[in-house]
Amino acid sequence: MTYRRYRIWRTGRLLATALVLVTLAFVAAGAAARVQRNAEAAPRVVADGVTAAGVDLSGLTEARARKRLERFAARPLTLTFRGESWRFTPRTLGAAADVDAAVRDALAAPARSEVRLDVAVTQGRLKRWANGFARDFDRAPRNARIELKGVRPVARRARFGHSVYRSTLRTMVTSALRSKDHGPLQLPVEILRPRVTLDDLGPAIVIRRASNRLVLYRGAGPNGMRVERKFGVATGMATYPTPLGSFTVVDKQRDPWWYPPDSDWAAGAEPVPPGPGNPLGTRWMGLSEPLIGIHGTPDAASIGYSASHGCVRMLVAEAEWLFERVQEGTPVFILDA
Repeated sequence: MTYRRYRIWRTGRLLATALVLVTLAFVAAGAAARVQRNAEAAPRVVADGVTAAGVDLSGLTEARARKRLERFAARPLTLTFRGESWRFTPRTLGAAADVDAAVRDALAAPARSEVRLDVAVTQGRLKRWANGFARDFDRAPRNARIELKGVRPVARRARFGHSVYRSTLRTMVTSALRSKDHGPLQLPVEILRPRVTLDDLGPAIVIRRASNRLVLYRGAGPNGMRVERKFGVATGMATYPTPLGSFTVVDKQRDPWWYPPDSDWAAGAEPVPPGPGNPLGTRWMGLSEPLIGIHGTPDAASIGYSASHGCVRMLVAEAEWLFERVQEGTPVFILDA
C-alpha cells in the first residue's frame, strides 16, 4: 500500500470511529433523557412504613394518601349516655384536619417514620354546638305528684333529670378531636334529683259535688290511692256553687274567726269569734281558690245538701279528724259527680 493510500485509509477509519462515538453519545443521551422523563412522569409514593396519626401510608401515591387520610379525619365522633349514643362529624364540631400538610410530610419522610396530622378546632363553633346539644339533651327532674284519673287520685312517680356539663363537654371533645380518638366518649352529666318522691306524698281529697261526698285517699299503690275514709258534706247552693277543679290546702286554722266576705249575702254581718256559734266550726282548711275552704259547721242539718255559699261544710268532729291528717299542700279535687 502506498503512503498516500495508507493516509486515506487511516483518515477514513478515524472518521468512522468518530462517527460511531458521536452516534453512541447521542444514543446514550437519548436513553438518559428517556429515563429522566420516565422518572419525572412516574408518581411519587410514600416510603415503606410511613404513618400519619397511626394511618399506614406505605407505597401510596399523593392522591391515594390524601384520600385515606381524609376518610380517617372525617370519622364521626360518638358520645354515649345510658345506652344511647350520638354521632357527629368533626366538621359539625368545628374541627378541620390539615391533610395536605400531612401528605406532603409523608412523601418527604424516610421509611418507617411517623408524621403529624394536625387538627384545628374552632372553639366558637364548638361552643354553639355544645349549647345546642345541651338544650336538646338536658331534662329537668319531675317531682312525684298526685293526679286525678277518672274520679280517683293516682300517685305518679318522680323522675330524675340530667344536665350535661357544657364546659367539660367542650374540653373533652376538643381533646378527642386533636388526639384522633373519636370515641365512644361517655358524656359528662350531672344527675338531678327530684325534690319530692313517692315516699314524700301525703293524702289527697276528692270532693264529689253532686253527691255531697268527701273522700280522703292515702298511699301510692299500683291501682291508685286507697280510700281511708268517706264523709258526707254540704257544698255550695246553686247561686253560690262550690268551684270545680284541682286545688291545694293553703291555710289551716284552729278555732278560726269568721270574717264576713265581700259579698251581697254577707252584707251587714259582723265578725264572729271562735266558739260554738262560729260558722266555721272549730277548724278551717283554706283552699287555693280565694275564700273557699273546708270547715266544720254548727248546722249539722245542712250536711248532705247543696246549702253553703261555696265552701265545703263538715260535721265539727269530722272536720277536726280531717284537720289532723292533711297539711298545707294536700291536693283537693272537686268533681261534678
